[in-house]
Amino acid sequence: MNILFIGDIVGRPGRQSAALWLPHLRKQYAVDLVVANGENAAGGLGITPAILRELLGMGIHVVTMGNHTWRKREFVKHIDVFRTVVRPANYAEGVPGRGAAIYTLEDGRKAGVINLLGRVYMEPTACPFVAGARAAEELRQETPLVLVDMHAEATSEKVAMGWHLDGKCTAVLGTHTHVQTADERVLPGGTAYITDVGMTGPRDSVIGVEREPVLHRFLTGMPVEFKVAKGVSAFSGVVVEADDATGTARSITRISLEDEDHQ
Repeated sequence: MNILFIGDIVGRPGRQSAALWLPHLRKQYAVDLVVANGENAAGGLGITPAILRELLGMGIHVVTMGNHTWRKREFVKHIDVFRTVVRPANYAEGVPGRGAAIYTLEDGRKAGVINLLGRVYMEPTACPFVAGARAAEELRQETPLVLVDMHAEATSEKVAMGWHLDGKCTAVLGTHTHVQTADERVLPGGTAYITDVGMTGPRDSVIGVEREPVLHRFLTGMPVEFKVAKGVSAFSGVVVEADDATGTARSITRISLEDEDHQ
């Protein structure tokens, strides 16, 4: 199975970039499954039912979330309706939504997706290491193909999760920091890993938002309003090739594209 994972989609520019590149990438890499982090898809903070339908309509099969899961009230009320949306599995028990999901392709093959939220420099949650291992074990009862979106701030926590789940899942892919790292590899146990997939959104920005307010805040310490930046967008993602029978990753390919280069 070839799995395309799209890094944090930021606002309308990110959604437009994803729609622009998806047909080309699906053909180039013979993609079977498309997963995207959508927690910044609505104006940079959260997601709405309408925007979620937009993402699903462009060919994204599963959408993962993160620390902005609860930003949009209308989405919280309807999250249980969307069975291919995955919020952090280490949120408190009893909250809406699901922390893991299985997607079935038209040919009958299945893939599991888990979302985890880091705890270093992030809001308090249950242990992602315990939750991740438990969820992976449960999903592997139904399919050997299991992908983990590790949404975390600290690189050390993401790296540690990669080693913790090596051999227990197909891939551990970092999100949240919006800056693509160049450390993609297949770990010894057969798990594909990258510290951060990167951002799909405005290129000339500060992790997706307008530069000037961010600079003002750094220079003065005063609160400012952040808005999604405009201009040329960029697409960030990875393609993981995995063995259908064992779930072992054969390769991970990093993708970094700019919309102005699209032909």
